[in-house]
Amino acid sequence: EIDMTELEKLRAHLNNHREEEQPKLTLLPFLTKAILKALQKYPQMNCRYDEDAGEINTYANVHLGIAAQTNMGLAVPVVHNVQQYNLWECAGAISDLTSRAKMGKATAKEMSGSTITITSLGAIGGIFSTPIINHPEVAIVGVNKLFDKLVLDEGNITTKRCMNISASFDHRVVDGVEAAEFIQVIKKFLENPSLVII
Repeated sequence: EIDMTELEKLRAHLNNHREEEQPKLTLLPFLTKAILKALQKYPQMNCRYDEDAGEINTYANVHLGIAAQTNMGLAVPVVHNVQQYNLWECAGAISDLTSRAKMGKATAKEMSGSTITITSLGAIGGIFSTPIINHPEVAIVGVNKLFDKLVLDEGNITTKRCMNISASFDHRVVDGVEAAEFIQVIKKFLENPSLVII
């Protein structure tokens, strides 16, 4: 469970002050940046496992798959080298690519080669999910619906905007402790969003 209160305030502020040509920021660019930060500490999550050869192929660049529902079923368009984009560019790349994928206009290259994937069931309203790894990757991170929660904050009852993250890992490559620590790093950056955009 992640306290998204500060991130939602920052996202609203940035959207209210964006330039006309800048895309609207959703949660996905922030999550992407948090994942990129976590991958600096846990690069083994950004890999593909070749079962036939018994080899783990780790990548320096991050090729982010974005699971998207299309008229032809589930598709995973890929933002290649996503680490090169700033927050706004990341938002634009994700929006453009997923839109073209939904229309069946993404290229074959844009539909392949992912090294880690994000999936989002938030729009459907799920609070928990069990993401299925996009083989041959070894990790997938899923975001769920935002919800308000009453919490005690220094003895006072207040409302926080929360969201659960769901993730799955291939334990042939990723140990359980590493997986849990990876998610905790993502949580830290989402709960402190200024660190994401610095």
